[in-house]
Amino acid sequence: MTEEKFDAIVVGAGMAGNAAAYTMASRGLKVLQLERGEYPGSKNVQGAILYANMLETIIPDFREDAPLERHLVEQRFWLMDDTSHTGMHYRSDDFNEPTPNRYTIIRAQFDKWFSRKVRAAGAIVLCETTVTELARDARGKVIGVHTDRAGGIRADVVVLAEGVNGLLGTRAGFRKVPKPEAVALAVKEMHFLPEEVIAERFGLTGDQGCVIEAAGTISRGMAGLGFLYTNKESISLGIGCLVSHFAASLESPYALLDAFKDHPSIRPLIAGSEIKEYAAHLIPEGGFKAIPQLFGDGWVVVGDAAQLNNAVHREGSNLAMTSGRIAGEAIATIKSRKRPMTRDNLSLYKSMLDKSFVVGDLRKYKDMPALLHTNSRNFFITYPRLLSQAAQNFVRVDGTPKIEKERATKAAFIKARSRWGLISDAVRLALAWR
Repeated sequence: MTEEKFDAIVVGAGMAGNAAAYTMASRGLKVLQLERGEYPGSKNVQGAILYANMLETIIPDFREDAPLERHLVEQRFWLMDDTSHTGMHYRSDDFNEPTPNRYTIIRAQFDKWFSRKVRAAGAIVLCETTVTELARDARGKVIGVHTDRAGGIRADVVVLAEGVNGLLGTRAGFRKVPKPEAVALAVKEMHFLPEEVIAERFGLTGDQGCVIEAAGTISRGMAGLGFLYTNKESISLGIGCLVSHFAASLESPYALLDAFKDHPSIRPLIAGSEIKEYAAHLIPEGGFKAIPQLFGDGWVVVGDAAQLNNAVHREGSNLAMTSGRIAGEAIATIKSRKRPMTRDNLSLYKSMLDKSFVVGDLRKYKDMPALLHTNSRNFFITYPRLLSQAAQNFVRVDGTPKIEKERATKAAFIKARSRWGLISDAVRLALAWR
């Protein structure tokens, strides 16, 4: 091990890792952050949603120079069948008061900006460096890391912000390999269009933005979701499904994305665009029941590596930033009390996280992943088709008496699921949602 010792080493420079490193460095801790990519964000070419409140808690004045794309004023939820969608839109200028609540961002640009803030706070950031294993003493306590570049480096505590794969934590025996049903694979593209074209197609002015989240037959019976985010001069488009469902169905993620792009509801929105970037990304989807051990002697785990993702509300970056901030605050508190980074002392991180919205929200939806995993065909094929036909029966005018259309709609639901099946699905969904 090298003689130089740090108060903390952060492995990873994504949302969680940057939040942890910034929080500790800004409190005077000697922090080293290690990132295997060429630069922070080099592995994140896709667009994403930034939740302002969580970043504002860490960097109050972030709006002054952060690379923000559009502030979101409209959210669209679509339930799609093969040729149509049944949707709900919510649009409000209240999202701008007193300041915008959500923004679209390009992760490569944003992560580099966040990393500059980490450096300015006093942390050392070392890129193109892979942590090969955790260094441990004779009693098993983590005392630093070994890398492919700088050898061994010592620290009082290591923050694992290494993403959903979490190879270091797995190799060290801190957690099991995530199950295929607890991880989704999302494939994404960046479609470039003139700024004025995007504004016209989505009814936007200035830096206003719109998000579409869609479910239904687009995932071909697998538990999954499609999404579209508007940036200034591009559209982030993608679809993701559980890895276990991809394996069982042998569906191609690329073919799934191509079909989504060609859907009649999506095709006009990206017509004439130029595709410049493509990426695939693993997302934790196991929810509350998949959260691993979060702390131990000399280590804590944050963000995607801790399975902190709210699949129901499609929130990940805010949970990552919050968990990184809380871990940093807990470590700084322990350090200020001049206590060692033992398992007992680092339990402060979990107790603080348990009191936050992060664990509260995941606990609320703890049964939802299992419900969608085991009933995916009903929720992602049967009901989208039934609702689409019901909507068409309601709005189509063809001389058929309305009472006959209502009876046909009712009969279609009963034929597809039976009365008991409809009641059972409704009850199970309500119980998982509560």
